[in-house]
Amino acid sequence: MKTDKPQILFATNNAHKLDEIRAILSADFDVLSLADIGFDEDIPETADNLSDNALEKVQYVHHRFPNIPYCFADDTGLEVKALDGRPGVHTARYAFADRNDTEANTTKLLTEMQGKSDRTARFRTVIALIHHDRTELFEGIVEGAIATERRGTQGFGYDPVFIPEDTGKTFAELGVKVKNRISHRARAVKKLCDFLKNQIQTDNK
Repeated sequence: MKTDKPQILFATNNAHKLDEIRAILSADFDVLSLADIGFDEDIPETADNLSDNALEKVQYVHHRFPNIPYCFADDTGLEVKALDGRPGVHTARYAFADRNDTEANTTKLLTEMQGKSDRTARFRTVIALIHHDRTELFEGIVEGAIATERRGTQGFGYDPVFIPEDTGKTFAELGVKVKNRISHRARAVKKLCDFLKNQIQTDNK
């Protein structure tokens, strides 16, 4: 359904991420998915860091749909201090290099963290935006720790084992509404949203 809100394309095939982004941005923007524009290709993610991965993804989609004025992609990494920053850029494919198995990823993380006294970790999201052939990057970080076991039933991915600072609960225990206010992705999206509002006002002058 067409709306009066500005349209922006989120270059992802991840339904959970899409729901999260729409929950945060839907008041101000009509967020299109790749399915909405009939795009079902696998998007390459070959870089060795989050920023370059996000850029690679958004450039890949923008090259195929250059007439969409606002297009963005994200990449997110869980960085665990006791594991020297792993899984990092490999967060989505930590257990298996060829696919994202969230249960296996979480099990591997908990196994590697057994006996670790320092459970400090952080989630970091980088969003890459292309608008009128210009590129912008936005970063969001939430500090926290890894739980010793899965806790909670909401969310996705590592949410049952990541405890954001000053909460005492995992994302999965806090629930989607709270996560969408305080998460790494929410913080990056807030910066994206502020930029877009200013940019669209400029474009419409």
